[in-house]
Amino acid sequence: MILLYGSQRDYDVLSGAAADQPAMSAEQVAAMHEHMETFHKALAESGELVDARGLAAPVHARRVRVRGGAPVVTDGPYAETQEVLAGYTIVDCVSFDRATEIAAGLVDPDAPGGYVDVRPVLDGVEDLAG
Repeated sequence: MILLYGSQRDYDVLSGAAADQPAMSAEQVAAMHEHMETFHKALAESGELVDARGLAAPVHARRVRVRGGAPVVTDGPYAETQEVLAGYTIVDCVSFDRATEIAAGLVDPDAPGGYVDVRPVLDGVEDLAG
């Protein structure tokens, strides 16, 4: 699974809600969507794409913890962190190295400090030992 990260600020810039930065232009948003569509279409054609989705902005998220046996719910965004999971792409490919190679295509070269994580998806509890 390739995990894509962003922040509430990234979503705000995308939607035009950021007070300190201009909104992305319609052309910039279209270019971003076109890149993702082309990227995932190529993975689908190669047979490596399993699933890919974007996630709603952190402001629409909830964190649930249990304290003293009772659930405690916190609405997002979360003050503890700037970065949140923004989306994911699941691939089925020949190796972890290939998944890493694929992941590099999802890193935005214009985003300072931009990154994605690559993690194997476990098929069962027996995979935990490996």
